[in-house]
Amino acid sequence: MIASFEGKTPEIDPTTYIHPSADVFGDIRIGAGCWIGPGARIRGDYGRIVIGDHTAVEDNVVIHARPDEQTTIGNRITLGHACIIHNATIHDWAVVGMGAIVSDWATVGQWAVIAEGAVVRQRQEIPAERIAVGTPARVLEKTVTEAYKREWQHWKQVYVDLARRYADAYKPVDPRGSRGSS
Repeated sequence: MIASFEGKTPEIDPTTYIHPSADVFGDIRIGAGCWIGPGARIRGDYGRIVIGDHTAVEDNVVIHARPDEQTTIGNRITLGHACIIHNATIHDWAVVGMGAIVSDWATVGQWAVIAEGAVVRQRQEIPAERIAVGTPARVLEKTVTEAYKREWQHWKQVYVDLARRYADAYKPVDPRGSRGSS
């Protein structure tokens, strides 16, 4: 469902795909070529949410902001299945793994990686090109390699292409109408 809330209507680039079971409402801006997957909840009821271009918001992701504040998600971000982003800033090319939580006023740097299930605490800063793991998240000494970046450029493009494919080919069907006659 895409809906207005208290006079605030989402601004969504026409090249972005939003699955019919996703909820997008309120003070939201979503850029070009994004993929918003099944069950995603992007709630712009209290605060504003800005999502850049070519970002993948996978299945069951929750994005929210505090009253009169903003959650900012950059370009070419991957938000893994069922992660939660709450009143935080995620910079370009970052990856937030499945089931991870990025909490209030936290910042995730460009090309940073938040591992699956990690919890980035309030106001925590994850530096650019670093990897954070665990609960609470701790930053590892190693950095994101050029090989990793090349691999993830490919995977990020997969979702950009998927947004186009879904726009062209996703056709819900009535299962009762797909049965053969007896």
